[in-house]
Amino acid sequence: MALEITPTKLAGAYIIEVPAFADDRGLFKESYVRSKYRALGITDDFVQDNVSFSRRGVLRGLHADPRMSKLVYVLRGEVFDVLVDARQGSPSFGEWEGVYLRAQEHTQLYIPAGFLHGFLALTDEVVFCYKQSAEYAPEREIGVRWDDPDLSISWPLTAPPEVSPKDSRNRRFGDAFGSRG
Repeated sequence: MALEITPTKLAGAYIIEVPAFADDRGLFKESYVRSKYRALGITDDFVQDNVSFSRRGVLRGLHADPRMSKLVYVLRGEVFDVLVDARQGSPSFGEWEGVYLRAQEHTQLYIPAGFLHGFLALTDEVVFCYKQSAEYAPEREIGVRWDDPDLSISWPLTAPPEVSPKDSRNRRFGDAFGSRG
């Protein structure tokens, strides 16, 4: 079956619906088939896969590597996933979009190179997977505060999030990328 792709409001970023086949034995889906993604125009060569486990209220991000695109999805639970356009000269530079990713919906989010990314775990158990088009290189990673008032991201928080010490020291968007104009 074909994948369904929906553009987000940020150019180059897409929500992808992946077909899943369920019966009384369980479920099967293809999480990635290169030829199907290339047919959609997503031609990245993904070179690293990652899995994170989080609990409700954990917020990871916002992170970017200017060379790295990502294909992200949830295997268990639900997240509020945020991407921020950090591409200098882009018409949507400094704008953000939030997408709910739920395991039972089998949706993925394609995040082009040049975007910041982060997510908030909304369920007790979250298994979050992502493919990267570049290997992780800490010297290239850029971190921006999840609560930067200049971005004004509307996280669906019911309590203060749990953030890593590293992420709590992230800079503001303007300090990392310059003024939004």
